[in-house]
Amino acid sequence: MDSLPPSSQHTIGPFFPRTFFQEGDNDLTRINAEAQPTARGETILIRGRVMKEGGFACLNMILEAWQADAGGRFNHPADPEQHLADPDFLGWGRAWTDAEGLYEFRTVMPGGYDDPAGRRAPHINLTVMGAGLMRRVLATLFFPDFPEANAADPMLALVPEGRRAKIVAVPEGEEGGVRVFRFDIHLRGGAEEETPFFED
Repeated sequence: MDSLPPSSQHTIGPFFPRTFFQEGDNDLTRINAEAQPTARGETILIRGRVMKEGGFACLNMILEAWQADAGGRFNHPADPEQHLADPDFLGWGRAWTDAEGLYEFRTVMPGGYDDPAGRRAPHINLTVMGAGLMRRVLATLFFPDFPEANAADPMLALVPEGRRAKIVAVPEGEEGGVRVFRFDIHLRGGAEEETPFFED
């Protein structure tokens, strides 16, 4: 057994069947693609580009979003206030990047909530997976609307002050009465370029 070579390492995918992606997976405002958008709260659009070093686009990357509803509650057994969560909001969605590295989520502005580490500012957690990555990476998107909550957020406080702006979404006006925010993700690069990521 001592003479056996170690298993080779491989990057993550893309090894996903077509059924892994369903129409409407990137729209968190509705329960499924056929349902009406009935989630409570302000509907917003999150758009961005996933890039590698040098600004080159990363295509076919998978992004999964996980967030609280507009009231700051999760539709999950670990949330003690799950019974108060918006029943029309799943709090989870999936998107993937096109040839230009672009992705989009339609969701609601999340609420803040209390956590054992402290009061969390409104935010969206993003998992990024795809070819070229040895494991998934985790990013958290914050909003410029809540400067006081952001300043007190215990997770954002872990990011060096000079890099915090990299994980605050940028407002880009409105589209059909819906506010649009941009959140680009730089998978690799120097401290000035790379998006700050969090550990599992």
